Amino acid sequence: MNILIIGGAGYIGSHVAREFLDQGHQVTVFDNLSSGLRRNLFPEARFIHGDILDYAGLLRAASGKSDAAAGNATGGKTGAPFDALVHLAAAKAAGESMVRPEKYSVNNISGTMNILNVAAETGIRNIVFSSSAAVYGEPQYLPIDEKHPTNPENYYGFTKLEIERFLHWYDKLKGIHFAALRYFNAAGYDVKGRLAGLEQNPANLIPIIMEAAVGIRKEVQVFGDDYDTPDGTCIRDYVHVSDLATGHAAALDYINRTGKSLSINLGSETGSSVLEVLETARKVSGRPIPAKTVGRRPGDPARLTASSGLAHELLGWKAKHSDMETLIKTSWDVYNKQ
Repeated sequence: MNILIIGGAGYIGSHVAREFLDQGHQVTVFDNLSSGLRRNLFPEARFIHGDILDYAGLLRAASGKSDAAAGNATGGKTGAPFDALVHLAAAKAAGESMVRPEKYSVNNISGTMNILNVAAETGIRNIVFSSSAAVYGEPQYLPIDEKHPTNPENYYGFTKLEIERFLHWYDKLKGIHFAALRYFNAAGYDVKGRLAGLEQNPANLIPIIMEAAVGIRKEVQVFGDDYDTPDGTCIRDYVHVSDLATGHAAALDYINRTGKSLSINLGSETGSSVLEVLETARKVSGRPIPAKTVGRRPGDPARLTASSGLAHELLGWKAKHSDMETLIKTSWDVYNKQ
């Protein structure tokens, strides 16, 4: 298949691009490099430097009309009609979304509408969308499955849920099939060591721990140690980014083969506490990794774990690399080298 990966130079996007290339697909990456990195690009993939807020540029890219002569396309094969697109271009910091909702409205909502309208105009009928477990909000039961109520507690999660609703309408009105992949906590790096671009301004626990381990930051803040968990710290479901990448490929295969759309969880189905992640990182890195306990963050549930039973059943997908040792080791290998 010929696949357009929007946001394919980012942390998750680059792993997704690598997976599709490994499976023999043609790949074009479209990215504005605001958080993505040139070092995350692969020579066998075509790259178009562009922004989803630029409708005309996005339309040229999706039509296969952007070319190196225009100064914004490099590598890979020249443009051709796309069979599918993967949408990973969204602002994603939950805390920031609560103080800068306008940024998330413009980028996530308006940008996605451009993507959907371009897909409709160019005849792209398969979309894989990077959604989030943030659509669920405070867990009413665990593990969270796809039947769990959706009630986002931050504006970021709200934008992801709204995009899923837009996707349902475009499926109904335009025949665009979609897979909305509700990630839990993405972590780790390519298990074969082929990607080394560090996340820019990370907000997630494992890269923050890695930054403390190599001295980029002074310490790790532990937000509360008085939760109703065995060690008092929050428990989260961490899923390896290489597992997420295979999930994208499996989801695209499903919607292309069946013509059915779906919203589905991708998680490890296990939980690790903040202190457990810290101790594993100290063990793997051999570094002390200082940590300081501070007050709770508003809206942090004590536990958050996924049910990925539907992904097992429909996609044949299961997390294979999401044990904490692998998550930390693949992260440490990248941070330690840099």
